Amino acid sequence: MSPDNADHPPRPAPAGTTSPARPGWPEIMAGLLALVAAMAVLAFLGPLVRELDAVAYGLILTAWSGIIGFVGFAAAALIRIRSWGAFSVRRTTWRWMGIGAAAGVVAFVLKGVVNYAVIALTGFDANPQGSYYDAAGGGVLPLILTFAFLSVLTPIGEEFLFRGVVTNALLRYGPVVGVLSSSVVFALFHGINLAMTTALVVGVIAAEVMRRSGSIWPAVAVHIVNNMGLPLFVLITGNTGPG
Repeated sequence: MSPDNADHPPRPAPAGTTSPARPGWPEIMAGLLALVAAMAVLAFLGPLVRELDAVAYGLILTAWSGIIGFVGFAAAALIRIRSWGAFSVRRTTWRWMGIGAAAGVVAFVLKGVVNYAVIALTGFDANPQGSYYDAAGGGVLPLILTFAFLSVLTPIGEEFLFRGVVTNALLRYGPVVGVLSSSVVFALFHGINLAMTTALVVGVIAAEVMRRSGSIWPAVAVHIVNNMGLPLFVLITGNTGPG
């Protein structure tokens, strides 16, 4: 971590540089199309994967949720930008990492309140995370792998793509449009279920933390703290279902 100038958003690239100061629509389209293609691969292999036991199937789904983020980010980054800083992948301070972790706690509590309100008002309670609970509840090793996949791999992969690429690209239209619209995109890619409202809450908070800090890592901290809730719930309570 570096204490130098990490509390400020990144400056535009100097005039005359060959790479744009931030990603744009080409990076958004490449990243999201690659994400869809990676999701389609798992869907294509679905019948074969579903023949596995519930724990193995859950672990594959949990790991894949992080891998597809990296696939999308790699596709976006390879188009024309060769600077990690353009995607806010830069060092930050421990202060900002602490703020990110605290914001993750806020996101975890707030998403619970929002989901409770959605269920109370509409009765809609579709939850796609049953397979994650199967993975976490399969024993010590599956629980450790679930922690690694859900609380490390997925936050980094998704933050690099949705905040590093999409949010940074849309911030050219202003902070409100950049933060909110990128969070809506992030939410929609989680499907029409309770994960969508969770993703919207986490997305807004993570995007704003990244925008203010100028670094992707505090946003990753937000995501990690939020995602740790599921495996910690299984570890503490022994409950292996969302109910």
